[in-house]
Amino acid sequence: MVDNKQQWKAWLYLSPAIVLLLIFTVWPIINTVRMAFLENYSGLKAVAGMKFEFGLGNFVKVMEYKRFLQCLKNTVLLCVLTVPISTILALLIAVTLNSIKFLQKALQTIFFLPYVTNSIAIGMVFAAMFNVVGSFYGTENELIVTAGIINNVIEFFGGTHVNWINYGSSYEANMFVMVVYIVWNALPFKILVLLGGLQSINKQYYDAAKVDSAPRHRVFTHITVPLLSPMLAYVIITGFIGGFKEYTSIVGIFGETMGPPDDAGRLNTMVGFIYDALETNSQGRASAAALILFGIILVVTLINNWVSKKRVHY
Repeated sequence: MVDNKQQWKAWLYLSPAIVLLLIFTVWPIINTVRMAFLENYSGLKAVAGMKFEFGLGNFVKVMEYKRFLQCLKNTVLLCVLTVPISTILALLIAVTLNSIKFLQKALQTIFFLPYVTNSIAIGMVFAAMFNVVGSFYGTENELIVTAGIINNVIEFFGGTHVNWINYGSSYEANMFVMVVYIVWNALPFKILVLLGGLQSINKQYYDAAKVDSAPRHRVFTHITVPLLSPMLAYVIITGFIGGFKEYTSIVGIFGETMGPPDDAGRLNTMVGFIYDALETNSQGRASAAALILFGIILVVTLINNWVSKKRVHY
């Protein structure tokens, strides 16, 4: 504890950080709530001196927007699909890495590399991998399609190329590409957290299981998973929060159109919806959408915390 006579020094040292937090964190949150409840709020109109009435009109407009339900559906679907898959894969990989002593550090570095790589750059690479580059007519006037790496692998095993992300591609194919990319991009952080949790588990539990000749699957389900449950709860909660804020991965693969050329906005998310509103200088509608997204994330987080209290062993 800091002596009462010396507390002013502590506040003095903290004051730069507190001022920055107030300006760049606290005030933007307060201002977002304020703009959300001002009818048809626009920054340019506010500068011009226009007054705005207090009300719920911005929330109504968000709900009535023709693409809102599609954005919400895409966001929820990406979360529901990617979080369980990425968590299960990360757990299996972490357990495998923890049991490997040879080249363990090198493998950890390889798995962690995507986490420190720019999301847009990774998305562009995935777009090239799943892309159908083009088509041309051969010497015998047959149509030859130049496929990407993924389609080349499919054709190598006797399949036919799939139109993943180009003009005329299906929603299911687009969503499959996004799930693969998001899962791959989410693995490094989860592996790192779970691997740290595994290495902190007391080895006496495993020694006792060996004495009892417990099979590996029983050790995994009755020792590893329960003792790792705090870390699992953490990666699941942060996974859902990150999933609901998904945006850059879709831009990296599809660009600003957020979908194939013939259906722009097909894969738009809630965050993309907010950016679209900001581009049209509709700060009130964007703020209302941000509060709706905040409410959804809050409810999901509270549910996860409630489940964690019943299932997590500390």
